[in-house]
Amino acid sequence: MGLGKGSGNAAGLRWVAPTVTTSSAPRAARADVGLRSERGPILLAVMLSTGLFAIDSTILATAVPSVVSDLGGFTSFPWLFSIYLLAQAISVPIYGKLADLYGRKPLMLLGVGLFVFGSLLCGVAWSMTALIVFRLVQGLGAGAIAPVGMTILGDIYTLQERATVQGYLASVWAMAALIGPTLGGVFSDSIGWRWIFFVNLPLGAAAMWTLWTRFHEKVERRRHKIDYLGATLLGVGGTLLLLALLEGGVQWAWDSGTSIALFVASIALLATFVLVERRASEPVLPLWVLRMRVLNVVNAGSLVVGVMMMGLSSYVPLFSQKVLGTGAVVAGLILAAMTIGWPIAASTAGRLYLSLGFRFTLVLGGVITVVGALILATVDGGSSLWHLTLACFVMGLGFGYVASPGVVAAQTAVSWAQRGVATGANMFSRSVGSAVGVAIFGAIVNSHVSSALGSADPDVQHVSSSVLEPAIHDVFLVSVFIAVVLLAVAVLMPTRVVEPEAAVEVPSPDPETDAVS
Repeated sequence: MGLGKGSGNAAGLRWVAPTVTTSSAPRAARADVGLRSERGPILLAVMLSTGLFAIDSTILATAVPSVVSDLGGFTSFPWLFSIYLLAQAISVPIYGKLADLYGRKPLMLLGVGLFVFGSLLCGVAWSMTALIVFRLVQGLGAGAIAPVGMTILGDIYTLQERATVQGYLASVWAMAALIGPTLGGVFSDSIGWRWIFFVNLPLGAAAMWTLWTRFHEKVERRRHKIDYLGATLLGVGGTLLLLALLEGGVQWAWDSGTSIALFVASIALLATFVLVERRASEPVLPLWVLRMRVLNVVNAGSLVVGVMMMGLSSYVPLFSQKVLGTGAVVAGLILAAMTIGWPIAASTAGRLYLSLGFRFTLVLGGVITVVGALILATVDGGSSLWHLTLACFVMGLGFGYVASPGVVAAQTAVSWAQRGVATGANMFSRSVGSAVGVAIFGAIVNSHVSSALGSADPDVQHVSSSVLEPAIHDVFLVSVFIAVVLLAVAVLMPTRVVEPEAAVEVPSPDPETDAVS
């Protein structure tokens, strides 16, 4: 029995791929996709797993002062975030490929297990160095949770059902945006910052238990030739590239020997990776990903969204505190408007792409993002908090109408045996975009501040508002240009995304037929 139109037999999920056959519960009605349905426990497990790293992105930021006060290492604390981003970004495409080879369940359990183990280690960290190392373990776990969780949902729900399921996942991100900063502050001020990590243990245990007992896979064993060389080249080359983008202009100058060496080494390794992947029998990142129009468009859109998100996440809170004079909590709530707008759009996008198509939905998201960026460009030192909040909310809506349908389109355009790779590539693109955003916006702000102060190494955290306001306003203006680029990418989306028919053998996608009109 084949996989119905490549998206997983919504029923009970028995499908045939070249190497893996998965079975689950009997067929459920299309409308019966909630938490009380037969597939509900699996959806709940994915939501819990997603919640682990969703809340992690917001809960730690408010606890940083307490962490530094307890462990010291103020100059090193930015690595708590950088090392996590590096580990997550580099491991995403590798986990995606492994999930296609060995099934989703073992990789998801591994990811949640690593995240929980890393959380336990973070909770008992005795120094800033130890905490940074343990955040690396957490990042490796998050790298599996994000793509494999989305792939599981792509397997067990049809395209039509995923339109509803997106609302459930969107609610997780919305709650994390509101609860995370609050929990971080409460834990830091009461029972201690270590509990921001310990709180992950029961949630992770519940997710693992549910996946273990309710999600069943029957894997047809077959010998695979793991692409160790490709994985190593991608991991090391990607790490060096992201490191150069994240730390360039911060830890070292862009024209320094360190920056040049990192960029040259990363380019050489990634070029070698491409050559290796052409000859590998089971490449970790197959090059057909780069030949499919649908994947190229949604991955480019995901990258641009990552760039813009980093601009907002890094400089909206700084602008609201240093220029508008708010506190840290208010600044966090202003940024939360973006993470609330995103899930609202994601939960309603399904109706649009089912009735009007993916191109219309992505173009709508691009248009809304441009509008939000134009609003942001009008923010200055005399603006109200609501003005800045509105810009963040509108841009969050735009991101939601681009990123969430983009993942669904990517999963729809490929077969079961390729869905993990397609999902991983999309999420990897967003991570790379975030690193590029750090480099672009950081260079803009540092250049303006350096010019104003006559210092080659400015500390923007301690710059007066009169200098900082025009510097960050330049970031807001550049965001308009990047939003236009996002709209241009969305226009390139095919009108229709064709779901591949099931087959006993799954060939590589044909770039000429993956989408038509």
